[in-house]
Amino acid sequence: MQKPADWTQGVEAILYQSCVSCGQPQYFRRGFCAACGATELADKRAGGMGTVYATSVVARAATPETRAHVPYAIVLVDTEEGFRMMAHGANDLAIGDRVAARFTLFAGRLVPYFEKLA
Repeated sequence: MQKPADWTQGVEAILYQSCVSCGQPQYFRRGFCAACGATELADKRAGGMGTVYATSVVARAATPETRAHVPYAIVLVDTEEGFRMMAHGANDLAIGDRVAARFTLFAGRLVPYFEKLA
């Protein structure tokens, strides 16, 4: 069975897996649950809401394609669904900020981008 598409395939969605056996969410797709080892996993779509766990502003471009974006923030977000993900975010984000995801182009690729909730 084909897996649903997400931002890594150019679709505006953040997908994660939930273990049918223990209920543990996990962000990176695997063939097994990282918590209990079960192999029955359900694909789910995240709502895009969370809290900033960590943030770092990149001031030096890693590649020529990213030079136009400097400075840019990389954030770790604890999602409402219970998994942590790395993504792009607004430069003014701080640890503990409540955020919502939108999608934007970064160096020619669609990426999740978190902004502070009003």
